[in-house]
Amino acid sequence: MTGKKRQIGEYIAITAGTFLIAFAIKNIFDPVNMVTGGVSGAAIILKELWDIPLWLTNTVFNIPLFLAAFRMMGWKFIGRTLYSTALLSAALYILPEFNLIKDDMILSALFGGLISGLGTGLVFAGGCTTGGTDMLAVLMRGWLRHYSSAQIMQVLDWIIVAAGVCVFGIRPSLYALLSIFCLAKVTDSLIEGMKFSKVAWIISKQDKEIARAVMERLERGVTSIGARGMYSMEEKNLLFCVVSRKEIVEIKAIVREFDPQAFFIVSDAREVFGEGFIEKENRIT
Repeated sequence: MTGKKRQIGEYIAITAGTFLIAFAIKNIFDPVNMVTGGVSGAAIILKELWDIPLWLTNTVFNIPLFLAAFRMMGWKFIGRTLYSTALLSAALYILPEFNLIKDDMILSALFGGLISGLGTGLVFAGGCTTGGTDMLAVLMRGWLRHYSSAQIMQVLDWIIVAAGVCVFGIRPSLYALLSIFCLAKVTDSLIEGMKFSKVAWIISKQDKEIARAVMERLERGVTSIGARGMYSMEEKNLLFCVVSRKEIVEIKAIVREFDPQAFFIVSDAREVFGEGFIEKENRIT
């Protein structure tokens, strides 16, 4: 895929993801007063207190954050996050408002977390965020260097959730915690699913035959590492190979074919970069 086509695909993912997030905020979380943290959570609180539109709060809160980010880190840091943030405000304004799931708090928490998690994952896959507390956490880390951006963002979100308890009571906030959990799980699954691979570790006396078969049939590289069994003190070769989830089944078949007694370990690889896998890591700005 060429660089231009990849960039177009990323912007399509950002656009789709941002609209999903806006839909979840406006038509699932807001109607049931579910504050899930972030600027969107603060927007729901302000709408309840002073009837301020969601899109207006998102815009007003993010303008000073982007100005500060531009001054401290330059335009390159802001990147396409500005596009996503502006699009979120626009989507909150133009999307029709209706109560999708009525007053069912469990369905709101589950489907709200599912839809917003899917949207967040698409935005992350496009190489940005929707601004808000994500941006604020990065800026605050300049003064709080002993803490990571993720830790600072978590504290900020908890403060907003706590404010939601004061305004709406404990019940909606407890359901909000369930939604936050679902959101995080869906987002992680989407991101890891794009980069998820398997690592095969093989110890066999037929290591050369197995390695040759893997390289010829799957066209995957295999690395041989010298090893010694500490019980038998016997010198052996440990084969190391990274493959896709589908290919691990074929490797198992190859190992059984050449050596049914081989010692075979399969582990997860969260992210793999290099030939045959992800060529370039998207940078979230």
